[in-house]
Amino acid sequence: MLRNLLTLTLLLAVSIVFGQEGTLRGVVKSDADGNGVPFAKVVVMGAEKFASTDVDGLYSIPKIPVGTYTVRITASQFTDFTKEITIIEGKITTLNVELETGKQLDVIEVVHEDKDRKIDPRTSVVKITPKDILRVPVTGGVSDIAGYFQTVPGVVSTGDQGGQVYVRGGTPIQNKILLDGMTIYNPFHSIGFFSVFETDLIKSADIYTGGFNAKYGGRISSIMDITYRDGNAKRFAGAVGISPFTSNLLLEGPISKANNISFVVSGKASLLEQTSKALYPYINQDENGVTQGLPFNFWDLYGKVTVQGNAANKISFFGFSFNDNVTYQAVSNLNWKSFGGGSNFIFVPENSELFMKGRLNFSSYDIALEEENLEPRTSGIFGGELAFDFTYYLARKTKLDYGFGFSYFRTEFQTFNEVNRKIEQNDNTIEAGAYVSYRYVSKSKRLILEPSFRFQAYSSVGQVTAEPRFAGKFNITDIWRVKVAGGFYTQNFTSTTSDQDVVNLFYGFITAPSNIPSDFQLQNSSEIQIKNGLQKAWHGVGGIEIDLSKTLKLNLEGYYKFFNQLTNVNRNKIYEDNAENSQIDDVFKKDFIIENGRAWGGDIVLTFKTKHLYIWTAYSLGKVVRWDGFDEYAPVFDRRHNVNLIATYTFGKNESWEITSRWNLGTGLPFKQTVGVYEQPVINNIDDDYVAGNANELTFIYENGNNGRLPTYHRLDLNVKKTLSFENNKNLKIEFIAGVTNVYSRNNIFYVNRVTNEKVHQLPIMPSLAVNFKF
Repeated sequence: MLRNLLTLTLLLAVSIVFGQEGTLRGVVKSDADGNGVPFAKVVVMGAEKFASTDVDGLYSIPKIPVGTYTVRITASQFTDFTKEITIIEGKITTLNVELETGKQLDVIEVVHEDKDRKIDPRTSVVKITPKDILRVPVTGGVSDIAGYFQTVPGVVSTGDQGGQVYVRGGTPIQNKILLDGMTIYNPFHSIGFFSVFETDLIKSADIYTGGFNAKYGGRISSIMDITYRDGNAKRFAGAVGISPFTSNLLLEGPISKANNISFVVSGKASLLEQTSKALYPYINQDENGVTQGLPFNFWDLYGKVTVQGNAANKISFFGFSFNDNVTYQAVSNLNWKSFGGGSNFIFVPENSELFMKGRLNFSSYDIALEEENLEPRTSGIFGGELAFDFTYYLARKTKLDYGFGFSYFRTEFQTFNEVNRKIEQNDNTIEAGAYVSYRYVSKSKRLILEPSFRFQAYSSVGQVTAEPRFAGKFNITDIWRVKVAGGFYTQNFTSTTSDQDVVNLFYGFITAPSNIPSDFQLQNSSEIQIKNGLQKAWHGVGGIEIDLSKTLKLNLEGYYKFFNQLTNVNRNKIYEDNAENSQIDDVFKKDFIIENGRAWGGDIVLTFKTKHLYIWTAYSLGKVVRWDGFDEYAPVFDRRHNVNLIATYTFGKNESWEITSRWNLGTGLPFKQTVGVYEQPVINNIDDDYVAGNANELTFIYENGNNGRLPTYHRLDLNVKKTLSFENNKNLKIEFIAGVTNVYSRNNIFYVNRVTNEKVHQLPIMPSLAVNFKF
């Protein structure tokens, strides 16, 4: 059946070119490593036709009038390429190119970015390159996308410890993180500025903070779509790095040049627990003043083999293992592990303007949290996916994207609520999804419309959802643009947390729960019937882009998210859900309850970029509220004001010196305050003297909502990097990175022990020196 469906899809997509026109298509690669060059500009001189390559270096320009033209291809950090080609009526002309590495003028890069902004809606999306990641000061001399992600407008982080990020009112479980199309269930390590991703392998990363189109399903808040490059197909290469925080190794090269087979492997491991005792003895001392070190331990492994076929066709096989273990001072022990693997392929039929991409993968994730005097919480998820994506290019940058996929999930979960009632759920489920997205670009290129539609089938609840989405942009002038985006979103997965945590450390995965109340009371006292435990949301986003000059850009966005159905662990459960308690209200016996919520706010981003100086400033205003059927409350990630200021300056011969800095300010996060404490007697035998006995336990009484606020968070990080190059070996580079984390040693609260009032802070001032060798 699947084979017939693919055959039918290919037949429907076969190009029939009418009139005196033809098509130019191909792939643009780098001569240095054989990888596709993303976002290169392909211009057919004289025909007023152009295109940008996608993340794999693919491009297609249809409906070019018959004739002979000069094609010019440009890309940042590559020399220009020109070649004369002939377009034949009704034929597809293939031009595959390898660009030579070399200096490219910054002004060319700026012009390319301006063109992309005018024909791409780009609402609530940040497109990231490795160069962007390196502009953010690195902690311990190690660049990481986790540091960049925390600077994205609308993103709230719990800080150095915990590794949790919240995007425009959504929780971490509502963020979908993709690596080459595969879901990564926990992308961030417990020490918050390190992720599981290898920066040197990242080819591109798109972060959608809302209003994303129908290509992405299964999440209701945000998407981070990361693409890795392939291994070097030209020569053996690698990188070695060492710092007080981590050590890392990357190796790559050709397995068979004749057959275009390459490999890449990477690994990194934390060193903090060992090095911090000697380098940072003032951190994490016990009551006797003895340094305990920073107990953050993680290690990551990744490997990939790629087989390049003729032209743009290729197939890759990959696998990974990510692991994390940490003991939080006076809090808990947290450990998780993740592993998986799969295959991706690209197929370009010879006589069609269709590009087809597919993936088959699986991944597993297990997490456990152990806290003193509390039962452990555990969760696990195993998922597998088979999916296909198709792109069909039309005239004037107009294109049609569509695809479908099937997924299988197994979840295991166990936790305990505030009255120590055990909540457990184990499920198997199958999902299927299909989408279509059409981008229309008017002849004047002033109006861009991108309607899309997704169907998502959830077997666990027996429902198929129809999810309309829309994005659009209007170029008022060459320097003023307005944009909008929005749509309906659903997801099957739910996470549960303890409301007593000032900072949530544990996020377990479950499918849409069935043990929920049959109705839900809204704030206006009306009731609605609940059919299932799916989470649902509506997004609305609008904004303005202004090119104040060639070097100064301004972006303003406002957003509103209505989470019309959320599921959460029932903290009010005191009875078992059985026949004996059939007369008890559902809110006192169901494992989960229904909530809804709203998030709204806006972002202002100002970017200044010259050849040597880069300044990026972002201010975010946000508010998040939840309604649980009884009370309206602010969740623990409701940060009202957030400011990020990033500055990068390069100087010296060949720009070998670089200074980067980041200052971040965030107003206090809410938490549930203690309103009373009493001693609860512990009676083991009938003869125990519970009046005079001393075996009593402290019991805390909490307020209904999170009305308390932690102090304002702010911190300055600074890096200086020197790069040494060698004339006799252009591939060899040595980088020395000196940095200071938390320059003025601000005491930012992370956790307060309710019993002892002991305060645990985020990281204090931490100088570091790192060395990276690239060959």
